Amino acid sequence: MATLTKPADGPGAGADEPKSPPTLRRLWLRWVLLVVFVAVLGTVFVNLGEWQLDRLHQRQARNATTVANEHAAVRPYAEVFDHPIADADTWQRVQATGTFDAGHQFVVRYRNNGDDSGYEILTPLQTSTGAVLVSRGFVTLPGGQQIPTAAPAPPSGQVHVVGYVQRSENGRKGAIVPNGNQVRLINSAALQPAIPYPIADGYISAITVDPPQSGDFQPLVLPEISNGPHFWYAVQWFMFTGIGIAGIVVFIRGDLKDRRLAREAAARAKAPGAPPPPPGANNAG
Repeated sequence: MATLTKPADGPGAGADEPKSPPTLRRLWLRWVLLVVFVAVLGTVFVNLGEWQLDRLHQRQARNATTVANEHAAVRPYAEVFDHPIADADTWQRVQATGTFDAGHQFVVRYRNNGDDSGYEILTPLQTSTGAVLVSRGFVTLPGGQQIPTAAPAPPSGQVHVVGYVQRSENGRKGAIVPNGNQVRLINSAALQPAIPYPIADGYISAITVDPPQSGDFQPLVLPEISNGPHFWYAVQWFMFTGIGIAGIVVFIRGDLKDRRLAREAAARAKAPGAPPPPPGANNAG
């Protein structure tokens, strides 16, 4: 059965009625909420940018210390290891003469040296002025091979070691406390209970051992001397803040334009004898 449709009552009866413009009070509420949101987000972005700049300054200071220490003259180890080792002491070159204690060695697992992965062998060196831990070097571990459970024997008798000063590494208890002769990080205080005599804070990363030791030991490479990505990360966060502020202006200008167009459309609709607005006119702009 056919459906009958009611004819329009008059010209323009099916046209859309013009929308009333939003009130200024409603717009102000939207704008205030937008400004608060951008202010909170902008504060977070600025703090992240300043954090990256702080990391940049720390890295620059660390780079300067590393370069200065690496180029300084080799010093007797006792002149440096007479206090807790700090970042300012690292990468100084020191020398020590004594005998390795082969009975209290440690295999330091999961180490990196540049782009290589492997392990280090840590052995106490007993000198006439005390004892200090010495990383005898880094051994590259080819893929698929297991880290050895036993440390290779050090040279016997008196040895002369030249190496870099390193501070104790910090981490969770399971990483710094040895499991037998295996350990993940080198922390002299955590290793002290396993060694029956006092050892100095920190350790020496060997560059040379004389007489030479057997095995594929390699000295540690110096850390990369660069500023890293921190500056551009900071610029990125500050740009996000600027984009948010610019977005407020664009958003408010859009609201004002829409309100102006809505008021003009409403005024035309109320004018005496004005033709009805065409369909979709209210969506202009």
